[in-house]
Amino acid sequence: MMHADLIDQDDLISQLRAIGLEVPSGVSAEQACAQAVRGLNNDRARELRKLVEKLLSGSATILPAVRQAIDQQLLPSLATYNRNMHR
Repeated sequence: MMHADLIDQDDLISQLRAIGLEVPSGVSAEQACAQAVRGLNNDRARELRKLVEKLLSGSATILPAVRQAIDQQLLPSLATYNRNMHR
């Protein structure tokens, strides 16, 4: 039987915590991403960017709710932060 790697909201929360972000248990992927982008600074933005690149370029399947949270929360917030830092 083939085992597919899946990234669900628990995996996302675990990976956000692994880069030093405080994310409460039991939240949705959207809530976790919203929490992750609060109070962005250079270090947090850099670590989040690396995490997003790793998730999106990896071979694991990202569940739709997690992908939507990344697309709607993390990517726009990181882009806005990056734009504001280069003004």
